Amino acid sequence: MERGELKAWLRLTLSPGIGNVTARKLLVTFGLPQAIFEQPASTLRQVATPVQTQALCAEPGSLSALLETTWDWLGQSEPDGCQRQIVTLGDAGYPQTLLDIDDPPLMLYLLGNAHFEDDNASDAVASWPIASRRCLAVVGSRNPTPQGARNARQFAKALVQSGLTVVSGLALGVDGAAHEGALEALPEGATGQALTLAVIGTGLDRVYPKAHHGLAHRIAQHGLLMSEYPLGTPPLNANFPKRNRLIAGLARGTLVVEAALQSGSLITARLTADQGKDVFAIPGSIHSAQSRGCHALIKQGAKLVESAQDVLEELQGYHAPSVATACPADPGGPQMMESTDNADHMLLQAIGFDPVRLDALQGRTQLNTADLQARLMTLEINGLVARLPGGLFQRLSDA
Repeated sequence: MERGELKAWLRLTLSPGIGNVTARKLLVTFGLPQAIFEQPASTLRQVATPVQTQALCAEPGSLSALLETTWDWLGQSEPDGCQRQIVTLGDAGYPQTLLDIDDPPLMLYLLGNAHFEDDNASDAVASWPIASRRCLAVVGSRNPTPQGARNARQFAKALVQSGLTVVSGLALGVDGAAHEGALEALPEGATGQALTLAVIGTGLDRVYPKAHHGLAHRIAQHGLLMSEYPLGTPPLNANFPKRNRLIAGLARGTLVVEAALQSGSLITARLTADQGKDVFAIPGSIHSAQSRGCHALIKQGAKLVESAQDVLEELQGYHAPSVATACPADPGGPQMMESTDNADHMLLQAIGFDPVRLDALQGRTQLNTADLQARLMTLEINGLVARLPGGLFQRLSDA
């Protein structure tokens, strides 16, 4: 992209009162942004309102600084070879599925070792392409239960091992666990695979949350970071629900791992359904607030899934290599179970899979408090039981 072209696109996005809808009308009428700004006000008023026309005729005061920042960012090289790119609505490399959503962004900022290809991609494409037809969104609560985080990680790993690319939002909780699971699917020393794509709600020169700085770097190495927001954009609350339309738009379907009834993940699920794509949901305990969003989706027609194989069977043309790969069970679970004695096994059965309080466990097991707490601690250390807020304990699904 040449500097003059970049300036025109940035000016279009910065012009007050010019949203994506008006911008697309202007692009359809006049062509590229450079041509828009060459038009007299009388011609612009045929497409835009008088207020919008006035905004288009005045160069935004912040344009010069943003142009310098963006141009410098594009020119910088990453030590690990990751590429920095800007794809505009007029580029051939713009993701095809985003053109089909109601509000496609004018500009996409990209960082990573992947790009987009279409169904007819030639041999000229780069070595790590991401095709939207191979993407699946994995989303959920920012505060998942330990089992929810584990499910996200294991499902994502199995889905990537079966040939899909996991799309999520780099948020705390399920999003981060899904990205981690996708990255775990890469065999040691292997390259050339687009494992995961993170759509973020800030400028690409920022990482939010800061705790995911290292994760973002690894995603760029084996996939792609994407944002529609200009460099320097801070983490504004309104931007995160808005970016969910891109997560839904990029993927063939959306898997909701855990979600409360007010979760932003339900926005992604609704947008996915509105686009005529599949919504998948993992059921949970009827006593868990973090499962109610998934249960609501299932009532509304989302596909109930218990393993990655269930997802793959719905996506025609994809089949899990093996039950071990497609199932969320951790191979370490059965091995650890062999080391537990009969009393611990009985305690696991008493816990069940719903969160339970210590006093309720005492009633089920008749163990004294000290003995019960000691056994629970052992099971927790072995990864068979999770301690939840509020004094609750929960057995993990592979225990």
